[in-house]
Amino acid sequence: MAGAVTGVQVIGIRGHVSFDAIVRHFAALGGEVVLLDPAKVCGKDHVRSAVLHADRAFAEGSNRSKTLLTEIILYTAGERQIGRALKEMRPAPDADAMVAVVLNVKGDLQLEKLGVTRDDSLCDATKEKAKNLSMPLYPDVSVADAALEFVAGVDLLKQ
Repeated sequence: MAGAVTGVQVIGIRGHVSFDAIVRHFAALGGEVVLLDPAKVCGKDHVRSAVLHADRAFAEGSNRSKTLLTEIILYTAGERQIGRALKEMRPAPDADAMVAVVLNVKGDLQLEKLGVTRDDSLCDATKEKAKNLSMPLYPDVSVADAALEFVAGVDLLKQ
């Protein structure tokens, strides 16, 4: 499974659209998508790091979940338990804002076909988001950098 991810786009989206419609849209473009609660995403690199760790876990056989998408959620949440990670990172059913982690779609994501607008500010790292995620913060370390350590710490939890 190594190298299964050929491209990662982390974007914020606004608009009311169903989970199933979003999944179908990106599948039609040849990719897959993970949807996350933007109140718990501490920067694009937080999510990109989770994707890299999840992809490596599958390559090395240390994955805890059956799918790469769920493994990405585990790492993003900083969790080792799938149920807790899913609950933690899932956008609310009526959410009009979410972070989409689009895998294996190069170029235009054709968001206009979904009826959503792109708002990458939803991905910004803040102390409030770190607290929402129960992520530890450190003096003289940015929230974005702390998020990278948070993701890396999942490998220790899995042992």
